Amino acid sequence: METTPLRVFPSPDAIEAAVETLEAALAAEHAGVDRIELCANLSEGGTTPSPGLIAALVDKAQVPVFVMIRPRGGGFVYSRDEIEAMIRDIELARDTGIAGIVTGALTADGRIDIERTRGLMSAASGLPVTFHRAIDFSANLPDALETLIDLGVARVLTSGGAATALQGASMIATLVDQARERIAIIAGGGIRDHNVRDVIARTGVREVHSRLVDEKIMRALVDVVRTNADVSS
Repeated sequence: METTPLRVFPSPDAIEAAVETLEAALAAEHAGVDRIELCANLSEGGTTPSPGLIAALVDKAQVPVFVMIRPRGGGFVYSRDEIEAMIRDIELARDTGIAGIVTGALTADGRIDIERTRGLMSAASGLPVTFHRAIDFSANLPDALETLIDLGVARVLTSGGAATALQGASMIATLVDQARERIAIIAGGGIRDHNVRDVIARTGVREVHSRLVDEKIMRALVDVVRTNADVSS
């Protein structure tokens, strides 16, 4: 694993939990997370959940709900028909009162698909957009980040192009420095209570993302973050 210097940064502004059921979302909220990312098929990296589940969670949740918009697992190069379906899904989700969407598209040569990402953002009608870990499959992460900043994307979820956020900490730190608060960088990928302090210290991220395993495990992560207002070695 590549070693990066530890840096001192305040505790993250947001802990986001990825979930795929109403029960899991409410458990994550009870554990103390700040935001929910609602998906289907997390085993495939997340796909679009059903409209009924979205509406039910928005009705019950006390924290912001962001919804994954992704028509299938696999790659992030989409056909025109798939993009049209994604736009319809965004419109349906938006009308339930969600707080934001999580989506993204790449070109066949590993660049941000500017035209299609812009179309997805337009369908969101001003809701904040998180560009998901499709960025980790882009040909050049810093170049991709600049493109997303130019598009007006609010957040980027990344593992720094590695299998886990800790393994990609050096690149995530580079992206945080490059962003200069123009866009939020969310570290995600294998983050748990035993490594979240290292991820924060090595990257300087202000937001972290973790898939809910169960309420106890998520609460442990939240407790580690909340009880360490300053992360240091």
